[in-house]
Amino acid sequence: MSRKVGTISRGVRAPIIRRGDDLVEIVTTSVLEAAASEGYAIRDRDVVAMTEAIVARAQGNYCSVADIAEDVRAKLGGETIGVIFPILSRNRFAICLRGIAKGAKKVVLMLSYPSDEDGNPLVSLDALDEKGIDPYKDVLSLAKYRELFGYEKHTFTGVDYVEYYETLIRESGAEPEIIFANNPKAILDYTQNVLCCDIHTRARTKRILKAAGAKCVYGLDEIMDAPINGSGFNENYGLLGSNKATEDQVKLFPRACQDLVEDIQKKILEKTGKLVEVMVYGDGAFKDPVGKIWELADPVVSPAYTAGLEGTPNELKLKYLADNQFAHLSGEALRQAIKEQIQQKDDNLVGKMASEGTTPRRLTDLIGSLCDLTSGSGDKGTPIVHIQGYFDNYTNE
Repeated sequence: MSRKVGTISRGVRAPIIRRGDDLVEIVTTSVLEAAASEGYAIRDRDVVAMTEAIVARAQGNYCSVADIAEDVRAKLGGETIGVIFPILSRNRFAICLRGIAKGAKKVVLMLSYPSDEDGNPLVSLDALDEKGIDPYKDVLSLAKYRELFGYEKHTFTGVDYVEYYETLIRESGAEPEIIFANNPKAILDYTQNVLCCDIHTRARTKRILKAAGAKCVYGLDEIMDAPINGSGFNENYGLLGSNKATEDQVKLFPRACQDLVEDIQKKILEKTGKLVEVMVYGDGAFKDPVGKIWELADPVVSPAYTAGLEGTPNELKLKYLADNQFAHLSGEALRQAIKEQIQQKDDNLVGKMASEGTTPRRLTDLIGSLCDLTSGSGDKGTPIVHIQGYFDNYTNE
């Protein structure tokens, strides 16, 4: 009988991970025990993934607010600094802002509007239209922003992030000044020392500021890129991808985890004889259609993955084949014709009409998004995800 199930994504429960834990052993054991308890077999080309949080926790990759302050002070001078384009997040950025503010006498916080880089809104586009504001050229002071838009609260969190960040800077010992602009060069009217806090546009922002003559330009990826007083660090991403751990500690994005995924792959092969793919995943790369929030606050979806996850899907669109090339067929004849077409497909379908409408994204971004949705970010207790059938197609029995 033909197989009736395609892709399956399972959240796998695991112990609470602490610093120094052996993730190779824990992940392998958890996956094997889950398969045994649920009565399914591990197969070649399965995907085993673990959230970046447990990797960073096992590494002990943490730093403190004081560590951030020391690094910011050393790199940006400790006087007036411009902090531009941060995301609006209590979990992701607020604790970093505390450290930044402790490393300066004054913080000029420049917020992008009508929303941050991840889509968290400050005001609506309709409100901008109503007030005649052009976000591409208008620079607003805090007083002007309040006059025009009042006290707006985030749709989901109920937080007025403008007020929240202003208070946080002041309580951390720095003088706050808040402006609203989308041109990076606007900050240079206030200070020549700038910390760029955008994630995916950071290279462009830094380039524009340096070309405009800024004295000192750093990105969040360059803060905590080396240890401070024995702290954790991330040489590639610095504070990007970090999360609040405690009121005074930040969990950084995991570092140097390529060996980890390859060692887990080897361990599972030794135990089962099956060659699975393994990856570390963070935020998924998808956008909420209601809140307009783009989930990807991490610098990448996957900081490490085995070689079989390189590339993009190479798939035919079954609807296209059924409605066009094989519109005259039905039933078993249609099924066989489509199966033959899949078996004969080119190794590279880019630009071919029969692949139009398939998802043109990297495998790691697609699978990482599936993992993020499967494991969630709350109390499910499944930081490991086991995916089966992802690389199957209509011809696999």
